[in-house]
Amino acid sequence: MTNPQLTKSQFVDLPVVVAGLGVSGISAARVLHGLGARVTVVDGGSGPGLTARAAELEAQGVTVRLGDGASLPEGTELIVTSPGWAPDSALFAAAGAAGVPVWGDVELAWRLREPLPGTGEPAPWLAVTGTNGKTTTVQMLASILTAAGKRTAAVGNVGVSVLDAVLAEEPYDVLAVELSSYQLHWAPSLRPYSAAVLNLAPDHLDWHGSMEAYAADKGRIYEGNVVACVYNLADPATEALVREADVEEGCRAIGFGLGAPGPSNFGVVDGLLVDRAFVDDRAKNAAELGSVEDVNPPAPHNIANALAAAALARAYGVEPKAVREGLRAFRPDAHRIAEVGVVREVTYIDDSKATNTHAAAASLAAYRPIVWIAGGLAKGATFDDLVQGAAERLRAVVLIGQDRALIREALERHAPDVPVIEAAEGQTGAVAMAEVVRTAASLARSGDTVLLAPACASMDMFTNYGERGDLFATAVRELADTGE
Repeated sequence: MTNPQLTKSQFVDLPVVVAGLGVSGISAARVLHGLGARVTVVDGGSGPGLTARAAELEAQGVTVRLGDGASLPEGTELIVTSPGWAPDSALFAAAGAAGVPVWGDVELAWRLREPLPGTGEPAPWLAVTGTNGKTTTVQMLASILTAAGKRTAAVGNVGVSVLDAVLAEEPYDVLAVELSSYQLHWAPSLRPYSAAVLNLAPDHLDWHGSMEAYAADKGRIYEGNVVACVYNLADPATEALVREADVEEGCRAIGFGLGAPGPSNFGVVDGLLVDRAFVDDRAKNAAELGSVEDVNPPAPHNIANALAAAALARAYGVEPKAVREGLRAFRPDAHRIAEVGVVREVTYIDDSKATNTHAAAASLAAYRPIVWIAGGLAKGATFDDLVQGAAERLRAVVLIGQDRALIREALERHAPDVPVIEAAEGQTGAVAMAEVVRTAASLARSGDTVLLAPACASMDMFTNYGERGDLFATAVRELADTGE
């Protein structure tokens, strides 16, 4: 099982374990079963939801073992894991002892690629990772590729499953692939055509064990790149990953940043997005790709996302006109710096997707004065740098969630004069958010921004960050309706 590509017939009767009964696990199980593998799904959980999913797979001929996430079935020759399963899981320890390889769904998809008709090569992957901005950048990239007339999709950790994309009946010309650190950890054979690491900041350290391990998994995305390793000029750690990567001969390091670009870089000049990498005589020439007004929204970190997407598209050969058209056509997903209302001259911004300190810092840098709604599950993060950088912009802070004390203590150290109100403990969902929004409104003055950028995960109080953002928007609308 070591070849980069496999014929589908090689999976017939292969005993495979799929770890996890979530979305990616179910997808992998169905694909493998369809290829003729003998599939067993294991999941340490239980409950009605898992039981129902297990019953659906069992009806299709897949074996499912609930409440068992540790033991390795005898004779297993391959494990395909869901991204969230940590590397130190007992199942993987047993696999290591038995010499059984562990793949993620991305690795499986990579090995199942087939040549495009008339080319002899599979569709190239333009891949994106980073602590923040991945989804937006990949969607921008897909929009640019579509504007260039390519059949494409945003896939991976966003949109279409990467397995579904690779096995699509009508093949794609090129794929814009978002990859998380989890997915990269379990994808040892992945070799994208070109790739970008947008930024690096502490996140998921409880899973990876250290910042060094987290960064190393992110850096896997550069392995084997053919044309361009795209990195962030403002984040030296991303360039360090490029220097460590083993790439194809001729592959170039391409930087992006918000200043005027040097040769081989992308940047901004007088409000214009500029390419000095993929032009003739890049020491003297540049290509205009659009303007900052073509980026929606034109916040600084989002302009950086657009430059990274443009760099990957240009590495693939897209013309400047398509870059501009694609950026103009792009519309961001919900919960990403979305204005949800203006009530009594106070603007309310939903950035519920800011689930870590790096993302929250980008939001906080875009507004002032701010009534900041923050807190939730910290995932091992610390908040001193975030608070210190934002202190002068803060009118007040409303704290929510399980790990609020960590943010409160950072505020006491670095912003002691900023008023801090803590939401009532024990409340969740709509009731909690309505109270939080009313409290924030009472602290805000005309011209202020109430910013939901929690810097934490949401699952202690909400189903996910989407629900958290939706309930924030609902509470703002209710505030406007009641006239409070």
